[in-house]
Amino acid sequence: MPESAAVTLALPDADATTRLGAAIAPLLAPGEAVLLYGPLGMGKSTLARGLIRALTRPDEDVPSPTFTLVQFYESDPPVAHFDLYRLTRAEEAAEIGLDEALDEGCAVIEWPERLGDDPSAWLGPDRLTVRLVEEGPGRVATVSGAGAWDSKLKSLHV
Repeated sequence: MPESAAVTLALPDADATTRLGAAIAPLLAPGEAVLLYGPLGMGKSTLARGLIRALTRPDEDVPSPTFTLVQFYESDPPVAHFDLYRLTRAEEAAEIGLDEALDEGCAVIEWPERLGDDPSAWLGPDRLTVRLVEEGPGRVATVSGAGAWDSKLKSLHV
């Protein structure tokens, strides 16, 4: 499914990245995935933390799932935070519960490129893609959507 036209957002600091995550949170529905692309240190975990805290509570402990690979949170909808950096095969995503997470709630996925050339084969049609790159002292987020996110993207206010 093709993605919508991209929206580009300046993120001058970590707080702005957190606010982007918080702005995405109320738009999420069960079965949807948020795909976070960018090199190490670009703020993927910061964005995920802002999103998860907006769905749970402001002081929720949101560790990076770098070593656990996935963290599950009780929220509405339930959210699972995946870090696929350490996967060696795309099939391992099923072994750590990606399918179940999307059946029961939504997923925030760091390093979705580990799902192979076509992540849509693993995900439902409704997904938001956020690409983070460095720009000066801050970051720039390029945000695009597929499926339901094609229209939801218009409602994203940071």
